[in-house]
Amino acid sequence: MQTAIVAGGCFWCTEAVFRDVVGVSAVESGYIGGTKPNPTYKEVCTGSTGHAEAVRVTFDPAVISLAEIYDVFLGTHDPTQLNRQGNDIGTQYRSAIFPLSDEQAAEARAAIARWNAENGQQAVTTIEGLEGGVQTKEWYPAEDYHQEYWQGEGQRNPYCLAVIPPKLMKLRKSYQKYVKD
Repeated sequence: MQTAIVAGGCFWCTEAVFRDVVGVSAVESGYIGGTKPNPTYKEVCTGSTGHAEAVRVTFDPAVISLAEIYDVFLGTHDPTQLNRQGNDIGTQYRSAIFPLSDEQAAEARAAIARWNAENGQQAVTTIEGLEGGVQTKEWYPAEDYHQEYWQGEGQRNPYCLAVIPPKLMKLRKSYQKYVKD
């Protein structure tokens, strides 16, 4: 199994997408990229911690490659929006990849270049925290009530109902071969 960490706006939305992807065995919502140890959701929401809402995706590379994980990530949010996704505004909603190795960083650069070429636009997705082949930004799991949010509370949340179904439709339409049955 391998792990990838990505941030593409609200972690509820990104988590919902990756829970439906073949080869993905776990998705955990959390925070990364900032300087505040053990941040809370309330603190991250202020935009003052430097952390992004992110997901840690555990996947089987024999079923889906890291390149495909990054392609799904870039294709199911808007990587051209700087420090926001739709009405969610602030650095905590930035589009970012937090590679865990030099190889993941190289794959992230290649995925962004592919997305730019295929879409005729420039992604503002950043590649963050890698120094000397090691991710220097610590991962902090989000509070329990954020985990598997779409499967529970999210389906009664008007924000989620407005944002997540279009992302899932895009996943099914554009990345059909990666969708769990």
